Amino acid sequence: MRISLRQLKGPDYHDVLKDVRASGESHIILDCAAHKVPDILRQAQQLKLTSPYYQYLLTTLDIHTIDLSAFIHDHTNITAFRLIDPNQANVRNAARGWTYAKITPGSVATVPDELVITTEQALFYDGVMILAKALRNSDVSDLHPVRVSCEDDLSWAQGRSLIDQIAQTELRGLSGRLKFDENRTRTDFHLDIVQILANGPQEVGTWNITHGALITWNYTEHVMRVAASIRNRTLRAITVIEEPYVMLKEDFLHRIGNDRYEGYAVELMDMIALEVGFNYTLEHKDMSHGIPDPKTQEWSGLIRELIDKRADLAVGGITISYNREQVVDFTKPFMHLGISILYRKPDKKPPDLFSFLHPLSPDVWMYMVTAYVAVSITIFVLARFSPYEWYNPHPCNEDGDVVENQFTICNSLWFTVGSLMQQGSDIAPRAVSTRVAAGCWWFFTLIMISSYTANLAAFLTVERMKLPIESAEDLSKQTEIKYGCYYGGATYNFFKDSKLPIYKRMWEFMSQDQANFVKTGKAGINRVKTEKYAYLMETPSLEYTIYRDCDLTQIGSLLDSKGFGIATPQNSPYRDEISKAILKLQESSELQVLKDRWWKEKNIKNGEKCEVSKPQDQASELGLANVGGVFVILLAGLALSFAVAILEFVWKARKSASNFREPVSTEMLRALRFAVRLHGSSKKPVVRPSQDTLEHPSNYEASNSTTVPLGKGKYLM
Repeated sequence: MRISLRQLKGPDYHDVLKDVRASGESHIILDCAAHKVPDILRQAQQLKLTSPYYQYLLTTLDIHTIDLSAFIHDHTNITAFRLIDPNQANVRNAARGWTYAKITPGSVATVPDELVITTEQALFYDGVMILAKALRNSDVSDLHPVRVSCEDDLSWAQGRSLIDQIAQTELRGLSGRLKFDENRTRTDFHLDIVQILANGPQEVGTWNITHGALITWNYTEHVMRVAASIRNRTLRAITVIEEPYVMLKEDFLHRIGNDRYEGYAVELMDMIALEVGFNYTLEHKDMSHGIPDPKTQEWSGLIRELIDKRADLAVGGITISYNREQVVDFTKPFMHLGISILYRKPDKKPPDLFSFLHPLSPDVWMYMVTAYVAVSITIFVLARFSPYEWYNPHPCNEDGDVVENQFTICNSLWFTVGSLMQQGSDIAPRAVSTRVAAGCWWFFTLIMISSYTANLAAFLTVERMKLPIESAEDLSKQTEIKYGCYYGGATYNFFKDSKLPIYKRMWEFMSQDQANFVKTGKAGINRVKTEKYAYLMETPSLEYTIYRDCDLTQIGSLLDSKGFGIATPQNSPYRDEISKAILKLQESSELQVLKDRWWKEKNIKNGEKCEVSKPQDQASELGLANVGGVFVILLAGLALSFAVAILEFVWKARKSASNFREPVSTEMLRALRFAVRLHGSSKKPVVRPSQDTLEHPSNYEASNSTTVPLGKGKYLM
């Protein structure tokens, strides 16, 4: 606690009072004679030192003799002590007796309505009365008074015995009970604690030597008095232009008063003023919210205005912090928030032509191709070894001497690829061994195709943009991306005072170069859009920004938790009433509705707001660029099939020409003429070789590895 002493030299006290105002001190003990109090308070009133933010303690015990009605409407907190109660019957009777005693014979008897008696008069009266009682209790005949002087060394020999007699005497006088201890000091008396209220001085407590101060006033009545004092008053509110809290209207030059402003904080103040019942005038200042000077610790900005009592309220996006709470008071928070990171969204990459391959990694695709070939070869080998895969192609002719195996190497590949594509084929395994291999392959393809299908939807419909940073920890571990915050704000102080290693490392990086800090929030946002820069800011402003700029996003979660509040000077009588109004608005969800209106609906260009979602989870419709690779595969497959068909056509034509001993061109022309007859029959006559050809079977017979000649009724085992 710091106590400053100043001497009052009248009759002009302005210089001393100006020093008090400049110091920011609001608790004032006024030690002077009672008749000087009104003049001192009147000059303090001229300097606006009699507002509700100042508390005066008067040392004079004659508060009941001072007319302080001129300061009642200022709601100044004036407290004093009182030794005598002017409303007690014995005090009023004594005052009335003295008044009558002053009336001379023959004059008109006039008794004032207010009978005033000072503390000095009451003490003098009590002194005479206790002396008289002490004399009555003693043997007066033994007293021999002598003339003595305070300037002489002579004393009255019987004076000590008379003092002892007075000390042993008790009396209830105008100043209360008169009782003395062994040291001849008055004890067992009490003082009334008096406060100046709208209806005049009122006793709010007592003080005595034994128990000290005892406050007896009713707190409920006090709250009601405070609530009544704020109604119909006009409070001065200050702010800074800050979107979306307080903004100037486009035609503000043609408007006056509060009508020049709009914004979240403006509507919030309107709602609170309506709820509590006061009026307010809003004025914007070209300054910051307020920071302390590193050397002098003197505050600046809106906080300085409140410290100097030049405003009643400071509204806007003002963060409640420990340092600010040391010099001003805050209401209950009307918005909860934290610090997060604003960064530019990465540029969208053009979709990959073969994006349908992304659900599985290249390794998995390679393993699948390997598994496909391995299973095909396995089935081929098993079918060759198993006797149950060899069957009679003509079941009606049981005496046939040839059996066949359907699992050629080509058919094995076709069977496995049909299973993989979940299309099936006209080839089915017969033996248990091949069925076991096929069943395992079907199970494998079931799991792989299901996994691929499930993952394909996410990869094709969700745009995945890789951010260079995902959290504050990522930001602290790199130096390529610069980052900073608003200079001198709550975020600045958070990193400056933080003890966490990550945040300390971030502060060391930021403080190395003052260029990392910005003077305004807009400057920080512009740097994010134009540079490799991450801006650390409070989430309400961050959300407001990313709702309107689709190129920006929030990185990571909140780094801390705090709130916005309305700042008031210390000991403001308005704070509690405003806090109650804020709590009521919160419980009725009106604050959330108000925030949604200003964050999601107001001041949005073209009426289109950005969707606030994580960049890696932004779903979008599929375009040709997303699925173009599938069309490429389809076209490539069709082209390949045409190429194979041509090869087959040429090969068959050459073979037929050789069998029938005709020119290749003639056979190709005949086959081509039939093939291009689109309206022709789907049946084609089989041209068999002539008798001459049959005499030379080597020219006609084709080898077939899947047919095995056997004896009559015999099969290869």
